[in-house]
Amino acid sequence: MKKTIKKALSCDNIILNLKSETKQGVIEEMISHLKSCGLLRDKEGALKAVLEREKKMSTGMENGIAIPHGKTDTVDSLIAAVAISRQGVDFECIDGKPARIFIMTISPLSQTGPHIQFLAEVSKLLRNPGARREILNAIKVENVLKVLKR
Repeated sequence: MKKTIKKALSCDNIILNLKSETKQGVIEEMISHLKSCGLLRDKEGALKAVLEREKKMSTGMENGIAIPHGKTDTVDSLIAAVAISRQGVDFECIDGKPARIFIMTISPLSQTGPHIQFLAEVSKLLRNPGARREILNAIKVENVLKVLKR
């Protein structure tokens, strides 16, 4: 079932302690991380795609979750990152609460299937309060990955 998550995530693209305290800062930090992992060749193109999507409508969900995403031809296939903010960030979430779990995905303009499948898998998984709690309590990236790949 979670084959898109399994393919897209590894220990390398998980940030346990986000430093950013603003919505834009979180997006920039996650994209910089993807670039430093070697998953992204055009940092500016990816940043523009995610920020443009965010302008249309906030990707801040409920229960402390935000799923910033974008589509751009600066990537050849879906890439993703997970980040945790210990203090929480105002991400204009639906429930008005700060976001603490961030899952970003960037995919090619020409491919809709993997993008939609990834977002559906993540949304379903994070509806579970136990899974959210385990992610927030994780002290190692391996723990986060284990929860997401169940």
